[in-house]
Amino acid sequence: LMERGDAVGESFRQWPKEMRFISPSFNQQGWTDSYDLNSIAYGTSPAFSIFSEHPTGQQYAEYLNLVAQANELNIRCNTKVKAVRPFDNGEGFEVDVTSTSTKDKIIGEVETLRCRYVVWAAGEFQYPLTVDIPGSEYCRHTATIGRYKELEGENIIVIGGYESGVDAAFHLAANGKQVQLFDSGCPWASTTSDPSVSLSTYSLERMTDQRFVDNVELQPYTRIAAIQPDGDKYRVATLDGIQFSTDSAPLLAVGFKGSQHLVKGLFEQRQDGFPLLTENDESTTTTGLFLCGPAVRHGNQSFCFIYKYRQRFAVVAKAVATSLGLPASELETYRMWGMYLDDLSCCGQECVC
Repeated sequence: LMERGDAVGESFRQWPKEMRFISPSFNQQGWTDSYDLNSIAYGTSPAFSIFSEHPTGQQYAEYLNLVAQANELNIRCNTKVKAVRPFDNGEGFEVDVTSTSTKDKIIGEVETLRCRYVVWAAGEFQYPLTVDIPGSEYCRHTATIGRYKELEGENIIVIGGYESGVDAAFHLAANGKQVQLFDSGCPWASTTSDPSVSLSTYSLERMTDQRFVDNVELQPYTRIAAIQPDGDKYRVATLDGIQFSTDSAPLLAVGFKGSQHLVKGLFEQRQDGFPLLTENDESTTTTGLFLCGPAVRHGNQSFCFIYKYRQRFAVVAKAVATSLGLPASELETYRMWGMYLDDLSCCGQECVC
């Protein structure tokens, strides 16, 4: 396992200190065969390990580290992947890596590793999405925030009203800031049952907190036309011609472009821009290259949460093990569950069966 950061769970360690998981952790070990929603390994529970129902990023990184240590995973930290090259015969890869330090930026000589398979699981958080709006360079993405309570200014604009936008607005409001929360739609009023589309119960509940009610003004169905500095403030104009003022750089909460763009040429693209995958989450154009994480899509099914894309881990493991002639019967149950999730999209409707 190649990890660019100093330790396991680097992306989670970079979360704003106040940010917490929207999916709850509950220890079900010894009671049912179900997982803790936020676990990644059977028989483990973040709730049990770190005593938190909604873990912070730092807490979850500690859980991942415990899993890595318990299973003696072979992990190289401070290692940056420079290139992934498939062999011409389609039977393996060369992967160029360098040793690096995130503190002093020292980069070592390029080392070329050879392997039969590559599983791309580099996540999204460290690759924030930008927007094509004049003046967007004056904004700051929520992924770059260390602590919300340290943000200067009393009036702050947040662009994007899904989970990260509501999270930012809540923490700013809790610190007495006046917030304008903009979204081109109205996600907090969505009636879909798909948790990938609707706001989580955790977020909706926090929107009823009196501090949120008193300090956050919702601006649904509002598109931003331009952003520009105005002395020591910023002006935000909407397509309707309305001008808003903020005394702090507007915050972008518009999601992430993901890490798969770094190996974009090795994946065929779907119409929506996500990688096109086989039923085993393998690239359709590069044999032996698999994808794990929130960028996995099958039909109209989005596996954007840990408890969703976790269902695909065994799919990849079984494909690799079977190809190597290793026994993988214990993975079959989990593989079938992953296939079942795919089948839910076949009728084109939201299935509740």
